Amino acid sequence: MAETGTLHDAFIDELRDTYDAERQLLKALPKLAKASTSPDLRAAFEGHLEETRGQVERLEEVFAGLDEKVRGKHCDGIAGIIEEGKSVMEEDFDEVTMDACLIASGQRAEHYEMAAYGTLVAWARAMGHNDAADLLQQNLDEEKAADEKLTALAEGGINEEAASAAHPESDDEEAEKASPGRFTAKSVAKPSASANGKKKAAAAGARK
Repeated sequence: MAETGTLHDAFIDELRDTYDAERQLLKALPKLAKASTSPDLRAAFEGHLEETRGQVERLEEVFAGLDEKVRGKHCDGIAGIIEEGKSVMEEDFDEVTMDACLIASGQRAEHYEMAAYGTLVAWARAMGHNDAADLLQQNLDEEKAADEKLTALAEGGINEEAASAAHPESDDEEAEKASPGRFTAKSVAKPSASANGKKKAAAAGARK
């Protein structure tokens, strides 16, 4: 009867999956950067590319520390996310909408990696592999920071600009509401009946 796998086996399997995911992203991130029109977004993708190279090196350190062969296992999950991102880049969107979509694609990858690293850190600490856990935690922290940076770019103007391009009439309405000095028929108060009566009485007294 074959021996059943242990948590250590599951950990190594997940580690190899994550290693392959990072190596796939080394090829995908330059394409996201190239497709970006926002200089800040392009810089964010290029910066995370450099971080990803460091993450791959840390994963190799983890393998070495556990006396395991450095080997990847094809990560179907990240491959699917990258393929979705590729499909987005083939769409005929306006520039700012494309940037918004690239952020969404990037964050899908970040969230996938955050889930993977969170699991790896927890399992490593549970088994007493503290050196491995520390290295993996560094990768997790970088993924969280990259995700936050993309969120800041999206909320800092890219999403709003893309929405304005999609619904320009909404902007015109808001501008009209905000413009001072504009009066409509409804905004001009009509004199009350009592005020009209007082004016008539005053005029009659003057004629006497």
